[in-house]
Amino acid sequence: MTKMMIGAAQIGGIQKDETREQVVARMIALMDEAHGKGVGFLAFPEMTLTTFFPRFYVEDRADFDHWFETEMPNAAVQPLFDRAREYGMGFTFGYCELTPEGEHFNTSIIVSPEGEIMLSYRKTHLPGHAEFEPERTHQHLEKRYFLPGDTGFNVVRSQGIIMGMSICNDRRWPESWRVMGLQGVQLVSIGYNTPSQNNLSKDEGIERRMYHHELSVCAGAYQNSTYAIAVAKCGMEDGNHMFAGSIIVDPDGFVIAKAQGEGDELIVADADFDKCAFGKSTIFNFDAHRRIEHYGLIATQTGVKEPLK
Repeated sequence: MTKMMIGAAQIGGIQKDETREQVVARMIALMDEAHGKGVGFLAFPEMTLTTFFPRFYVEDRADFDHWFETEMPNAAVQPLFDRAREYGMGFTFGYCELTPEGEHFNTSIIVSPEGEIMLSYRKTHLPGHAEFEPERTHQHLEKRYFLPGDTGFNVVRSQGIIMGMSICNDRRWPESWRVMGLQGVQLVSIGYNTPSQNNLSKDEGIERRMYHHELSVCAGAYQNSTYAIAVAKCGMEDGNHMFAGSIIVDPDGFVIAKAQGEGDELIVADADFDKCAFGKSTIFNFDAHRRIEHYGLIATQTGVKEPLK
C-alpha cells in the first residue's frame, strides 16, 4: 500500500526584474510550508524561475538566452535541491533549458528525495506562433523561442510511485495522457502559465479557459486512472494576467484540492495510490479493452482530412 501527501506549490507572477535567487527563496518558503504539512512530493509550475517571456517579441532570439538555464542544478537553484534533500521530499519544477548544442526547450524535471534528477521532459505541444502577429491582443511566441520537445512522454518509478510529466498545453491533448497511461502512470504533474484571455477571441476569457483547464486535467486523470497535480504560475506578471486554478485530481477525475487565490499558495491532498488500480483493472483495463487495429490515424496522420463525399 502506497500513500503519500502530495502538494502543488502555486507561484504568483514573476516580474522581469526578479532574480533567480529571489524566486528560489519563494519556492523554498513553499517547500518549508509543505514539509510542515507532511508533503512527500511537491510540484511547482512551468517556467518557475522566470517571467513568461514568450509574451514579448525580439528580432534576435539570442537576446532572450539569459532566461535559459545551461545546467541543472546550478548555483541559483542548488538551495532548493539541498532543502528538499534535508526534508526527504521529492519535487518537480519547470524551467527554460539551453543545451550545449544551442537548442532551446521548455523543460521540467522530477527530482528524488535524495536530490537526484530522475526524469527530464521537454514540452511537446507548443502553442502560439513564431512571428509577431499584430491582430492578436497579446503575443504568445513559444514557437519562436522553443523547439518542440524530443523526449516523448516517459515515466519513472520514484518514491514507489510511477510518475510522469506534461507541461501546460500538453494537458489538453489526450495522447499525452494515454502514452503515460500505457506505462502504468500513477501521478502526472503538469505545470502551466496560461493567459486569462485567448488572444484571438474576446469570447474566451478566464471562466471558459478555467473550465477547459479543469476539464482536460480531470478527463486525463479519469481516463488513465491516475492522480494529477496541475499547478499554475499566475496572477499579474509584467502587466499581463494569467489564471490560477491549481488543482489536485484523483484517479476518478474528481478535484480533491484547489487553490483559492492568485499568489504563492500551497495546496495538499492525501493520495492513496492503490486507488489507481481499480480503474486500471476495470473500465480502463487497456489490455482487455483497447482495439489498436482501429487507431492507426492517431499515429499516422497529423491534420484533419475530410472525406471526399
